[in-house]
Amino acid sequence: MSQSTSRQNFISNLAGNLDNLREQGLYKPERVIASRQGSEVICDDGSKLINLCANNYLGLSGDESMVQASIAATEKFGYGLSSVRFICGTQTVHKQLEQALSAFLGTEDCILYAAAFDANGGVFEPLFDENDAIISDALNHASIIDGIRLCKAARFRYAHNDMADLEKQLIAAADKRHRIIVTDGVFSMDGTIAQLDKICDLADKYDALVMIDECHASGFMGATGRGTHEHHNVLGRIDIITGTLGKALGGAMGGFTAARKEVIDTLRQKSRPYLFSNTLAPSIAGASLSVLQRLSSSTELRDRLHANTAHFRREIEALGFTIKQGTHPVVPVMLFDAPVAQKFAARLYELGVLVTGFFYPVVPMGQARVRVQLSAAHTTEQLNTALAAFAQAGRELNIIK
Repeated sequence: MSQSTSRQNFISNLAGNLDNLREQGLYKPERVIASRQGSEVICDDGSKLINLCANNYLGLSGDESMVQASIAATEKFGYGLSSVRFICGTQTVHKQLEQALSAFLGTEDCILYAAAFDANGGVFEPLFDENDAIISDALNHASIIDGIRLCKAARFRYAHNDMADLEKQLIAAADKRHRIIVTDGVFSMDGTIAQLDKICDLADKYDALVMIDECHASGFMGATGRGTHEHHNVLGRIDIITGTLGKALGGAMGGFTAARKEVIDTLRQKSRPYLFSNTLAPSIAGASLSVLQRLSSSTELRDRLHANTAHFRREIEALGFTIKQGTHPVVPVMLFDAPVAQKFAARLYELGVLVTGFFYPVVPMGQARVRVQLSAAHTTEQLNTALAAFAQAGRELNIIK
């Protein structure tokens, strides 16, 4: 077979697979935003929409104070470092942010990554080997799954949020040197909050470590926004915390791992995404530092977010929609069928509301949905306007009566 024929067959096969996704209603189009991120956005077709699908929990992504903090950091530290951290890519702003994150989360030390995916991808292999065991929730984020795959430790999986099955897996892993329980603090597709109090009790009982991914919790979960561990009153009982700067904490990009000094120092020496990725841009580090300073002085944004969440959850159920129960600002509106989720999201777009349909393989087969995400930036008027659009689209598509 000639090279040109092989190339043609390769491209033809990809095109066929993409056509199949479109025919099944599983193709994921990308909406293009032509404005700042916020409670309202303008798309490239000129449409102005109420935005209900960003991870912009505290409403800071397009906030003018964030823009100014980013500009100030850029003016002082420059655009980028053209280097990795251990060569010549560490600035004072990076050390200050790591110290601030440690203080905020209640840990000894912290290490920054270019993305939270890198934090989870780089945490397991340097710390655990074939003598150890990783016990992971069945619905953990893809980045955790991929990070575990890079590690030689024995793998155990427990049924989602099932403490009886977790105990069973801990018993099965009893012969291993170190055992670590790994869970999302909040599961992003369902808004489920991990039972960290019970997980920590089981860890104590079976002499295991605990790691949590706080991407959908840092900044707003718990009385002062410290996270899921504050929400469950287990501050000081979590061994490793990973998280992101790309959601509530400003919304740009960047990830982190926080833990004891010995853990973080080991990651600085051996974590491949840290050693071989460019340093986080100083504009992001400086702006994220300003977020932590703001959150440490007031819970106003956190309180507003939870008020918006309670209002939307109450009213969407009153309209007759099926939602996943909970208190988190992730509100899955269940539609079950993938094409219906796509049509519903498209109709809401026409009605001035931006949401995204989720379906297999992002969520289990038959569990398609639109995932609403509330923000502290939403006004009550915006939420009520969006709810009216949900009602209209729901009736038109025979989802509600």
